[in-house]
Amino acid sequence: MLLKEEHISIDIPVKKAVLKGNLSVPDNAKALVLFSHGSGSSRLSPRNNYVASVLQQEGLGTLLFDLLTEEEDRLYKTRFDINLLTQRLIAVTEWVKMQKETKGLQLAYFGASTGAASALSAAAYFGDDIGAVVSRGGRPDLAMSELHEVTAPTLFIVGGWDKVVVGLNQKAYNKLRCERKLEIVPEATHLFEEEGKLEEVAALSAKWFTDHLQT
Repeated sequence: MLLKEEHISIDIPVKKAVLKGNLSVPDNAKALVLFSHGSGSSRLSPRNNYVASVLQQEGLGTLLFDLLTEEEDRLYKTRFDINLLTQRLIAVTEWVKMQKETKGLQLAYFGASTGAASALSAAAYFGDDIGAVVSRGGRPDLAMSELHEVTAPTLFIVGGWDKVVVGLNQKAYNKLRCERKLEIVPEATHLFEEEGKLEEVAALSAKWFTDHLQT
């Protein structure tokens, strides 16, 4: 089975840009989880790479990619352009549907921070083509107008000490009409940097995906 460091570096052509990505597809994988990073983060995010490695051990494929080019990421307003981030995620999703290594795999999203908003907006766009969504310390409130259209089973994971984001997640949770769950990790802050907390996030995510995807 593929381990964390065993991935293919890929270039993903989208409108007006080429995005860098790291693709891992374990043997006999039936599903692929696309990671949508938060502002200022990238495919090299240590937290998301750790979660991805746990998902790979469960037989899930993962794609970590940069939603923005290096030039775009230098601009504050671009980092928080949820519409642009959503359009990039939609374009990458369409791209993986056509690639030999990933064609036919069931698709899911893992969104972190502002990336959760683009993941949920893209899930609303694709409907039943997306099998599950997980949000880690996410800002789903930034996609509030699309939440009622999400059909994929959706899990929100928030740190118990991340009080403002807990409240925003609760408001967004109430807007969802799909199967949903809000998991508050006790004694954890926004980035789950406390000992053992990121491991809890990874375990919760892996269970959600394996329960809802054809693994």
